[in-house]
Amino acid sequence: MQGVRGATAIAVVGGTGWAARKLLTRRARNRTATTDTSRWRFVTVNVSPDQVKADGLLPEPLRELGPETEIVIRPAPGDKGTEIGVRLAEGEPSGVKAAASRAAGTDPRQAVRKALRDTRQLLETGEILSPDRPGTTKKTLTGKPLELAIAHAKGEGR
Repeated sequence: MQGVRGATAIAVVGGTGWAARKLLTRRARNRTATTDTSRWRFVTVNVSPDQVKADGLLPEPLRELGPETEIVIRPAPGDKGTEIGVRLAEGEPSGVKAAASRAAGTDPRQAVRKALRDTRQLLETGEILSPDRPGTTKKTLTGKPLELAIAHAKGEGR
């Protein structure tokens, strides 16, 4: 934060604005560089790599992601199972539009997280488990946040 204040002060006092333009150019370049690539998301499953890709096919949750993703399957370190990694091929969304899509549950990163969690459950237990629903059947205003949290639970991080 001090660098920004210093550059602004130089631009105002110096009158040329050279330092401010230099800073803004550098920030724009860094922002572009970070949004062009996607972050890999990994999960470790307690099965061998051969079992992950049984019959030459990926598990159903990973197949549903489609060609918009890159998938890596490799042995986990120390013979501790298999690592499955997924990332978005086109890069991750950012900004206000990404925040709105996340709140609406349409962010592609949520689909990746959900697919990894479902794949892990499918490979380790043989079924995809769903969270328990609240014991009450009557919809109330105070129960709305809980319903929303349960609906988005698999797509979010910790």
